[in-house]
Amino acid sequence: MKLLVTGHRGFVGSYLMAEGNAVGLSNDDGSSVNLLDPAAVSRCIERECPDAVLHLAAQSFVPDSFRDPRATYEANFVGTHHLLDALKANGFSGRFLFVSSADVYGALTEAELPAREATVTRPLNPYAVSKIAAETLCEYWQRAEGMDVVIARPFNHIGPGQSTRFAISDFAKTIAGIRLGLVDKVLDVGDLDVTRDFTDVRDVVAAYHYLLASGRSGETYNICSGIERHLGDAVRLMAEIAGVDIELRTDLARFRKAGQRRACGDSTKLRADTGWQPRLDWPTSLRDTLNYWESNLK
Repeated sequence: MKLLVTGHRGFVGSYLMAEGNAVGLSNDDGSSVNLLDPAAVSRCIERECPDAVLHLAAQSFVPDSFRDPRATYEANFVGTHHLLDALKANGFSGRFLFVSSADVYGALTEAELPAREATVTRPLNPYAVSKIAAETLCEYWQRAEGMDVVIARPFNHIGPGQSTRFAISDFAKTIAGIRLGLVDKVLDVGDLDVTRDFTDVRDVVAAYHYLLASGRSGETYNICSGIERHLGDAVRLMAEIAGVDIELRTDLARFRKAGQRRACGDSTKLRADTGWQPRLDWPTSLRDTLNYWESNLK
């Protein structure tokens, strides 16, 4: 099976490309195709003739979605529309896996935790709005065009190679620097009382493969550990793993506008339909992320 991956140079995409059985959404010269260029998208689809498509490409950094909502809507909704159009025009008949986000759940009440696929979505940022819109577009394509579409809603994922724009990786880089004696023993943090549901990126990639193979067409699936964790606990455990003492310094600029205080998901449906199970535990994910940054900083 030839798997076409959009966003193949990103955090998750790089893991899929390393497996050697995927191709990226690229121009003839190897550069990434801009999803807002429909002609370029169509040329790539025509050239590659994929058996399946995993659509990862997105503007996924929430603070950027507040700074430029229109760019986020265009990248995540219009870009998805161009991709679906190109697949239809080129006779694509395989499975299309759209990667949405658990951020679509937004303002969850305590009674709604853990979030299930049927939980009402109440987005709190433009990024989540763009993902809901793209989900609806994909659902329409499945009903009206007969395309084999599956939607994934991954919760927060972590692991080696993640950008420091995301909290766990940012903390890990600083703590690794402290362990190496490169920086002062001070860690700038935002709100450490919020909770999130973290899954190792390698388990997330495995979940995508399971969904491509045995997810049910037209269905939406949460990808998550089902465990609610405080960010503060992540910081403390990484400091313990690294064997360093750190001073926490609150940085108000790191507090997210209109952020969800608590998040936790239910992946019962994914496990029941595909047999997926997360394999990497929380300490292993944090240790591997620390080791990644220590190796890079050296």
